[in-house]
Amino acid sequence: MEHKPRRFGPGSRNVGAVEKAKDFKGTTKKLIKNYLSQYKLKLAIVFIFAIGSTIFSIVGPKILGNATTEIFNGLISKITGGSGIDFGKIGSILITLIILYVISTVFSLIQGFTMTGVAQKLTYKLRGDLIRKINKLPISYFDKRTNGEVLSIITNDIDTLSQNLNQSITQIITAICTIVGIAIMMISISVSMTLISILILPITGFILSKIVKKSQKYFKKQQDYLGHVNGQVEEIYGGHLIVKAFNGEDKAIKEFTKANDELYHSAWKSQFLSGVMHPIMNFIGNIGYVIVAVLGGYYAAQGIITVGNIQSFIQYNKQFTHPIGQIAQISSMIQSMVAAAERVFEFLEEPEEKETNKGNIDENSIKGNIIFKNVQFKYADSDRITINDFSAEIKQGQKIAIVGPTGAGKTTIVKLLMRFYDVDKGEILLDGHNIKDFTRGDLRKQFGMVLQDTWLFGGTIKDNIKYGRPEATQAEIIEAAKAANVHHFIKTLPNSYDMVINEESTNISAGQKQLLTIARVILANPKILILDEATSSIDTLTEIQIQSAMDNLMKGRTSFIIAHRLSTIKNADLILVLNNGDIVEKGTHEELLNKNGFYAELYNSQFNEEEAS
Repeated sequence: MEHKPRRFGPGSRNVGAVEKAKDFKGTTKKLIKNYLSQYKLKLAIVFIFAIGSTIFSIVGPKILGNATTEIFNGLISKITGGSGIDFGKIGSILITLIILYVISTVFSLIQGFTMTGVAQKLTYKLRGDLIRKINKLPISYFDKRTNGEVLSIITNDIDTLSQNLNQSITQIITAICTIVGIAIMMISISVSMTLISILILPITGFILSKIVKKSQKYFKKQQDYLGHVNGQVEEIYGGHLIVKAFNGEDKAIKEFTKANDELYHSAWKSQFLSGVMHPIMNFIGNIGYVIVAVLGGYYAAQGIITVGNIQSFIQYNKQFTHPIGQIAQISSMIQSMVAAAERVFEFLEEPEEKETNKGNIDENSIKGNIIFKNVQFKYADSDRITINDFSAEIKQGQKIAIVGPTGAGKTTIVKLLMRFYDVDKGEILLDGHNIKDFTRGDLRKQFGMVLQDTWLFGGTIKDNIKYGRPEATQAEIIEAAKAANVHHFIKTLPNSYDMVINEESTNISAGQKQLLTIARVILANPKILILDEATSSIDTLTEIQIQSAMDNLMKGRTSFIIAHRLSTIKNADLILVLNNGDIVEKGTHEELLNKNGFYAELYNSQFNEEEAS
């Protein structure tokens, strides 16, 4: 089957529960030193304009209070026979207020625009670093990780970092400035009223902490079950043909309903508790407003403060709790941001493939002579030695078949030859050069590979065929397609070579996909061919059609054929029979049958199976 990235919806990470970094301080230092330090000037602009915007916004209620005081004094003056309300003075106050709010808005827009630019440039750089890193990581890294884990770093973690960085820096500056500024303005109006407002905060904080603590476990449970639900939907959608074939619809619905019920109950509780916080805050805040209003009325009657100042104070009092709640929210955002950054940095710090080339090797001198000398290899995550003591000598242009039972090490030999992994002991020589003396890129240019699992990307048929040789002409592409016996099929398609293969490659059959991958290798024109179960997805008739083309392709080239169907490798120049990582037999098809050994046993068992079928 073709390799396609798995898709992940919401719930790939437990975003409801606050994720914490293992090394908060160290990760924050890396983020600042390696990335944010490049934007010092822009961050300074953000800082200055965020402070300016907040200050201008805070001063507004006090000036508005002056307008209220002026109206109140004018009314009293009118009642007592005075000149009445001075609309000119009120007008100038309101104009001043509008100017302040306009400046505050402009400052806010400038800092928002600048911070968005910093966040996007930083994540742009990080994505580039991640993609470059992926191409430098050894294959063994991906043996230990699922596709989803790697994709989640590039998508979810980068998005979390970008969004939270953009919001948290400006919000934390704004919140701190707002708290300090409002506190100063409140104190300037009345110290005793300010103390009453501050005394209410610990009560609010205590109640909120209890609610948050209780809701946290439900948020985590909600995200866990959201992940289960998404996983079940993805699994059932991906395998819906199997579900239908085995009448598994009822079972799938029951499993989904069970997880969905748990998600419903945990989501209901978490959302309810989360929704309760605002009414409680408003209730406690309203009690504070009543006390402030009563005390303010008393002070106004005593002539201690003006009516406008009471109005200003009540406005400040309303605003005072908002930045405190904002800081609590920001702290969660920063935790999630640093946790995401930590995973990104861990990925970027993974050991890379080490190049060991000792000098330039003339590619034109490569003919295809290969020697395996006492090769031993074990996968890092395995306790069993996969290749024990493999030695073989292959001459230029020979057709080598590698056969054996599942797990014998056939595909591993090919992976070692192409340096997807390096040998633990022994060496592999290509025309007298240790393959470690090549860069991996130069070495792999010598090989063409057709795998059992076809890989096609979303694009035109033409682009897929010339993947290994982008500069190929249309005529060369057509010749390669003809050699793979796929040209006639392509011509029957709408738009011919320009037909777009859809995202899941479902608009062509499995056999046709395999033929296209064979055409891709033919076009690349390598000196060494590797065919790993290359005809496994092709029907018998199609296999016969392409066999002659493959034979012509392999003429003059060293070819390795890994096959389970032994009938396909009868004309091989040399057959290596592997079992438990060792060569147990080698020779031509006739020689091995005459030995009546392990190969003969394998061949006869397949022959008997084919006869029985």
